[in-house]
Amino acid sequence: MNMNDVVGTHDILFVTLDTLRHDVAAEELAAGRLPNLARVLPDGWERRSTPGSFTFAAHAAFFAGFLPTPAAPGRHPRLFAARFGGSETTAADTWVFEEPDLVAGLRAAGYRTVCVGGVGFFNPESRLGQVLPGMFDEAHWSPGTGVTDPDAFGNQLDVVERVVADLPAEQRLFLFVNVPALHQPNWFYLDGATREAGDTRASHAAALRYVDGLIGRLFTTMAARRPCFTVVCSDHGTAYGEDGHVGHRIGHDVVWTVPYADFVLPKGYEG
Repeated sequence: MNMNDVVGTHDILFVTLDTLRHDVAAEELAAGRLPNLARVLPDGWERRSTPGSFTFAAHAAFFAGFLPTPAAPGRHPRLFAARFGGSETTAADTWVFEEPDLVAGLRAAGYRTVCVGGVGFFNPESRLGQVLPGMFDEAHWSPGTGVTDPDAFGNQLDVVERVVADLPAEQRLFLFVNVPALHQPNWFYLDGATREAGDTRASHAAALRYVDGLIGRLFTTMAARRPCFTVVCSDHGTAYGEDGHVGHRIGHDVVWTVPYADFVLPKGYEG
């Protein structure tokens, strides 16, 4: 897809399913347990490598135009790129911006830029938590959209619907949503799980099913005004005991391998 034909004509939606593992995402899709995502992923998830092993590092790269890299060898052209000499992944179909980050580039191109945060790096109560949201014209975070609320994604969608409803019809939108459900704690998504037993790979999968149950609502909202170019991916995975590892910010394959997809939602899409 030529992104020069997309920017300026489409709204743009970027969703990070924070901490989602590629293997879990692929298994759940193949088993038919993600019907809403299956509608927009007819070829399944693409296996990619993340540029960062934890949220802050990965998103700093994403907003610079470095989305997860295809797993196959090669120089893979990027969708978006800041102009700088010597780039080997900027191609004719890449949308190139002069600004230092993608958010500022889309703002300069006439987009309203909005962030709906989830995990702690989008919590403005700390100075560090202000860095990523501070790139946007408008940023939203609350305990209800954070990692400890079992209906965090539903609460985020309430925010999204208010944002879209308040926009003039002609105003293009770049919406970024960081979905926290896959991040710990996620034990409460699995029937019968307890706080004491903690998170597991099974509860991680259950959290993804919760997200799938709501994500059609997000797609419908974003496609109501015009076609919407959409990226859905993980920023990194996480370990649940593999080779003795638990968590992320480590160099394990389950952390560095992530699911990725991009597609266009046609105007009027109903999820």
